Amino acid sequence: MNTPPLPSQDFCLIRHGETTANADAIIAGVTDVQLTQLGRNQARALSHTTWPEQIAIYASPMSRAQDTARLAFPGQHFWLHNGLRERDWGVFEGKPLTEQPLREDTPDQGECWSGMIMRVHTAITEICAASQGKLPVLVCHSGIIRVARILWTTGDAGRRPPNATPLLFKQTDSKMMETPL
Repeated sequence: MNTPPLPSQDFCLIRHGETTANADAIIAGVTDVQLTQLGRNQARALSHTTWPEQIAIYASPMSRAQDTARLAFPGQHFWLHNGLRERDWGVFEGKPLTEQPLREDTPDQGECWSGMIMRVHTAITEICAASQGKLPVLVCHSGIIRVARILWTTGDAGRRPPNATPLLFKQTDSKMMETPL
């Protein structure tokens, strides 16, 4: 894959707090699942984060991301962006993680990998362009973070990112460096 252009600025990705599906090792994808008590606590703990600059907050339309954003940024406005939703795993939704197909395979009734990559590239590029000089903070999902890694860091999806941990994607020469904030 050719390296796509970098977004116009640095950005921060945060995977939502722990969900019932995370706790039970179930594929949730576009299935709307709730935060666990631990997930709510993780999200609340984010409210103590010191940000390096002013932020603009965006979230996936999934309730787990919106709930995380509300708890992490109490009283602050955030925008929803449909491009930040998790991948649709089709017939694998609700099944154990051990049954999850390879990322590159298109699940029956689900979203193809290349389509997800294009969707995430477009979403993050649009958000960075619209953030008016503020650091975009995107409350999203594991799959979104993995695509950002493939697009702009090492080219590898890496391990599943931790819940409720801000990951700063900072521009270097021709790539981005991912570091916990």
